[in-house]
Formats: sequence, structure tokens, C-alpha cells
Amino acid sequence: MEKFLDWVKSIKINTKRVLLVAVIALLVLMMLDFNNRTRTMYALEAQQAMLETRQVLLQQTKDKLEAQIAYATSAQALEEWSREKNKQINPGDIPIILSAPEDITPTPTPQPTQQTVNFSPWEIWRELIFGH
Repeated sequence: MEKFLDWVKSIKINTKRVLLVAVIALLVLMMLDFNNRTRTMYALEAQQAMLETRQVLLQQTKDKLEAQIAYATSAQALEEWSREKNKQINPGDIPIILSAPEDITPTPTPQPTQQTVNFSPWEIWRELIFGH
């Protein structure tokens, strides 16, 4: 340490200024590099959060599709498809076919009639000025 202090004392004033400027320039460059690295870190953290969210969504989609595949390959799905979509029945079932009766006539829906009310001009003005 004493050697360093002796060396600093032996340097002339102009040289000390040059060294001071060089040290300040080096510190400024290090700060700029630190700033750049910090900005890159924040961008990567944001990208990581987005990718983690996307991973969770993809996992949920995978789980949902696996559940659909498990249901589609089950006997319950086959039974449901055969009865509801393909209109098949099991032995011993009694098929019931619903049809509309032929002799029923539909009742018409009554349409409301519009009533027009004629007001005199003084009643219209009174309503505009005073309200009710």
C-alpha cells in the first residue's frame, strides 16, 4: 500500500488530472454497460413470465384434451352416441316415436292494436312546458 501511495505522490499534477479523467471515463462506461445489462435482464424476465403463462395454458389445454380422449374411448360415450345420435336401442327396450297430432289447428296470436290519441295544441304546449 505504501508503494502505491509513493507512486501517486511521485506523479505530476497534469498526469493526475489525466488519470482522474481516465478513471471517470472508465466508471461512465461501466455504468452504461450496467444499464444495458439491467435493461436486457428486465426484457428477459418479462419474456420468461409470458412463456410461463403460455406453458400453463398449454398444460391446461393438454389436460382438457386428455380428458376428452378418455371420455371418447369410454363405454359411456359409445352408449350415448349409439342411443342419441344413431337412434339405436338395446334389446328389450320399447321404442317411442313422438309425432305431432294431425287434427290440431294452431291458435293465432292476437296482435295488439295501436290507438292514436289526438291532443290539442295547447295540451301539447302545456306538456312541454310544465311536464305532467
